Amino acid sequence: MNQRLFISDLHLAPERPEIIQLFVRFCDEIASHSESLYILGDFVEYWLGDDDDATGLQPAFNALHRLAAGGCQIYFMHGNRDFLIGDKLAHRCGFEIITDPYLISIDEQPVLLMHGDTLCTDDTDYMKFRAMVRDDAFIQDFITRPIAERRQIARSLRESSQQATAIKNPDIMDVTQDTVTTVMQQYGVELLIHGHTHRPAIHTTKTRPERTRIVLGDWYESGSYLILNAIEQPELLEF
Repeated sequence: MNQRLFISDLHLAPERPEIIQLFVRFCDEIASHSESLYILGDFVEYWLGDDDDATGLQPAFNALHRLAAGGCQIYFMHGNRDFLIGDKLAHRCGFEIITDPYLISIDEQPVLLMHGDTLCTDDTDYMKFRAMVRDDAFIQDFITRPIAERRQIARSLRESSQQATAIKNPDIMDVTQDTVTTVMQQYGVELLIHGHTHRPAIHTTKTRPERTRIVLGDWYESGSYLILNAIEQPELLEF
């Protein structure tokens, strides 16, 4: 029961009810046997604010509530799609919001958790966009608008993002290795876990000290999660 699970990039949306049901099964059949679950961003496709009625997403929220009630500790980190999730939804679902980056300890060793988008520093256009939408003034203006207007703005931003992504070199949208090295040195860690890039893998350097970067997978075709019973035994699995 001491195993820890890590997921990210589910992008849950009413338009994909089969993935919502897959997540419900994951909670009931797998996560319910775990000590903790870490959701490292982009849990939902977009979030307009905690006053959103979230039509179609209730089964996922209910599954988290059941999971928390059963004793699994749930931690949520904002991603680039759901950074407006706040305390109201956290209380409803039973999770704790954690900062990005976030340090935990496994086997008495520090492990760094991130969503991963801030590691993609070669994608300068995205970094500028991120700075704009995370600005306090932008957020305050956005959440005071009617839900219908917020939904239209979010739809427009998503379409612009998809168009920009379609013409970018895929390598630009991956992490910048120098940034990864700098961040891991800054926090004094030899293990980093993140999502965002949708390129699940376990990368281990040949340097000393040996450093490992685990990239979580997305939930577009199937479920993807990391089990960490001990720091030397990471398992990336599909569900």
